[in-house]
Amino acid sequence: MCAPRVLTTIRRAEYAELIGLFLLQGAALSMWFVPLSSVLDAHGLAHIRPYAFATSGVAAFVSPLLFGAVADRHASPVKVLRWLALATAIAMALASTAIRLGAGPGIVLGLILLHAFCSSPTWSIASTIVFARLADAKKEFGPIRAMATLGWMGGCLLVSALGADQSTLAGYGGAVAWLAVSVFTFWLPALETPKAVEGLTWTQRLGYDALTLLRNRDHRVVFLTTAFFTIPLAAFYPYTPPNLKELGLVHTTAWMSLGQITEVIAMLALGTLLLRWRLKWILACGLTLGMLRYGLAAMGTQWGVVAGVVLHGASFTLVIITAQIYLDQRVDPAWRARGQALMALMNSGLGSVIGYLGTGAWFAACTTSEHTHWTLFWGGLSAASAVVLVFFLAMYQGRGRREGTLS
Repeated sequence: MCAPRVLTTIRRAEYAELIGLFLLQGAALSMWFVPLSSVLDAHGLAHIRPYAFATSGVAAFVSPLLFGAVADRHASPVKVLRWLALATAIAMALASTAIRLGAGPGIVLGLILLHAFCSSPTWSIASTIVFARLADAKKEFGPIRAMATLGWMGGCLLVSALGADQSTLAGYGGAVAWLAVSVFTFWLPALETPKAVEGLTWTQRLGYDALTLLRNRDHRVVFLTTAFFTIPLAAFYPYTPPNLKELGLVHTTAWMSLGQITEVIAMLALGTLLLRWRLKWILACGLTLGMLRYGLAAMGTQWGVVAGVVLHGASFTLVIITAQIYLDQRVDPAWRARGQALMALMNSGLGSVIGYLGTGAWFAACTTSEHTHWTLFWGGLSAASAVVLVFFLAMYQGRGRREGTLS
């Protein structure tokens, strides 16, 4: 619906380049992240699953802000993404090789952590590149961001089509996709290289001066809400695949891609929603869907878990993507890369570390030697999601409805 207006804003070729970037990056991310739980289980590494997923959170405490500061102050974001994508490809191939050869858990976790350190800044930097080329992010970002979701779906379907749901072949495929991202950056629109800034403190060099954004009440509530939302969200990818498999749905990676259908729909609708609804109610809707997602899974039936997977995509979009657009609209352009990086730190860092370790402990508490009490597991996470919703509704104020602004 908004495609014609988008195409009049920037060159058609440039628009296609931005779409291509998100398509490739979405595929590369999904081919590692979605089947990782099943791959670890198949190679006798189920006991390190919470820690393997938590590595992304550990890396996010340093990596996104560090490279976000580089992209804001020292180098073109396109070049930063190019080298990070190449490093991610190498690290992913090394981690997959270690798993395939039966290396010790410590070596496997170390290589997964290296991969996480390289990959965790890539999404916020890619988003910064795209935002820099858009005239009206509220209208234009959603449709372009939907391409990453289609890429994610394509990566998931490819893994299942190759029968690699439990194979390190998925990781090697993801490494190839990351190489493609690195090569693709040579065709991206060039962004101006920031001028070197003298006399920076180490806090500024590492990007931690972005924490000053939290002084604004609205910023603080949005950052905290997305971080809290990420805590129960962290259980989705590690534990939904084994639940699906237990219920008889074997091609788990393909089933998990169903969530991306509603994600695409939500992203295409997001521009219209941002013009007609207050940001508060868009975020509240996403948080509500997140609560219902786990509530349906708690029913313990095939259709309940699959329905929860479907709701996941819309929930993720209405919370996380809306928050990204909020930052682009409300944060000074000179701070955008660091603002997006701080969002990555709060979500992929703080929220994910607490989420992966906490939901791992919750899963262990709900599991006996005979079986897992899935109803209790998902029901508890649904209750946690409800607490996040109440927190946001009670704390977020907004700055009032004004033409052309988010509230």
